[in-house]
Amino acid sequence: MDATHDAVPGPIGHANGHPIAQPHGPAGDRLYVVVWAVLLVLTGVTVGVAMLDMKKFAVLAAMVIAGTKATLVLLYFMHVRWEPRVIPVAIGVALAGLAVFFGLTFADLVFRYQ
Repeated sequence: MDATHDAVPGPIGHANGHPIAQPHGPAGDRLYVVVWAVLLVLTGVTVGVAMLDMKKFAVLAAMVIAGTKATLVLLYFMHVRWEPRVIPVAIGVALAGLAVFFGLTFADLVFRYQ
């Protein structure tokens, strides 16, 4: 092979047989704006919930809202939604382990101060 072989462009949208990354990801710009707006609304909901006197449910509400926001960022801005199935499964296993740690911590706190 000579040095000019690598310089020959492949089919449109491909470079040397590999797909070229799209500058704005697999989704259109409109989807990113919608997800961004939802994240802003959820941030406002977080502030609103923090002002309420929810007693024991304040931490649970904050965790649910934060988890929802993290899921949106993970799926859309980190492009996990369009990855091969093994990536979301690996992330799910890691998050399940994290949920076990959180669950055990909350259970310890509940039973410790009764």
